[in-house]
Amino acid sequence: LDSIQLQLASRYGVRIPDQQLDESMTRLARQNGLTLEQFRQALEQSGQSYAIVREDLRDDLAIQRVQQGNVMRNINISEQEIDNFLSTEEGEAMSQPEYRVVQALLATSRSEDAATVAAKEAYVDDTLSKIENGAAFEQAVSGTEPFAFSGGDLGWRKLGDIPSMFADAVPQMEIGEVSKVRSSSGFHLVYLADATGGERLVKQTKVRHILITPTEVLSEMGAEGLAGQLKERAEAGEAFADLARQYSDDIGSAAEGGELGWTNPGQMVPEFEATMAAIPLNTISDPFRSEFGWHILEVTDRRDKDFSSEIQRNQVAGYIREQKYQEELEAWLRKIREEAFVDIK
Repeated sequence: LDSIQLQLASRYGVRIPDQQLDESMTRLARQNGLTLEQFRQALEQSGQSYAIVREDLRDDLAIQRVQQGNVMRNINISEQEIDNFLSTEEGEAMSQPEYRVVQALLATSRSEDAATVAAKEAYVDDTLSKIENGAAFEQAVSGTEPFAFSGGDLGWRKLGDIPSMFADAVPQMEIGEVSKVRSSSGFHLVYLADATGGERLVKQTKVRHILITPTEVLSEMGAEGLAGQLKERAEAGEAFADLARQYSDDIGSAAEGGELGWTNPGQMVPEFEATMAAIPLNTISDPFRSEFGWHILEVTDRRDKDFSSEIQRNQVAGYIREQKYQEELEAWLRKIREEAFVDIK
């Protein structure tokens, strides 16, 4: 099968450049906790040839590309398939939020008198106050005087796998928040280190802009000046959209009146992001420079959008795609094996 697929790779003109191969070798070395040079030395010490391993990897990458090209085009995932999967028990389990919880326990026992228990609770409250005032959780609970905490990282867990004494508190917590919980074992400080799933609010900005790009004809100073003039004209009452259609060098948005629609954090270049975040609604910015040229922009709206449903559906689609890929791959491998002439000598 490897031989057949490598022949197909040759027929399709698949080539793995040396640079891509070197990057893959570097990733392979990192997976083993080594630098590329250390990986080379380790192979040679074990009696393997670095050059042969490198070329074997080139063949593997070529085969992967041939497989993806022939298999992925046969995979389609409908919205109905995603809905059907989400309604199954497996889908419900996959879509449950996961939490990474760290807990610190200051244990109490029945033999302790009320004064000792009260002193321990006061110590827990004092530690919680320090954390709420900015102290790092790990540092705050690491002390040993007058009492010492025990516990640690519980790792990533579904809600059903979280200890029942924490199950009510954790879903209500924000990432980085600490809650105090009392149990028969003592006083717990529960720290939510991270979470996946659940509500995912993203701050979006609706924005439009005009881009003026310096050219051989229009100097840097001229481009900045034109951007400034367009700002003045828009503020004087001319329609921003009309000015964008006439002057903007951003081909993608000019025809739409400069509209970029709703943007997510990190979607734009840093200079654009900074200006967009700083100006009030319905205010046209002063001209500013980015790698693309001189801009003026106007923020027309802001909102918090919940992307949890989209993220969940993307995860399910990826899972279904992987299942289908393995099925289609096996079918395709059988097909090329049956179609090939194999002479076993």
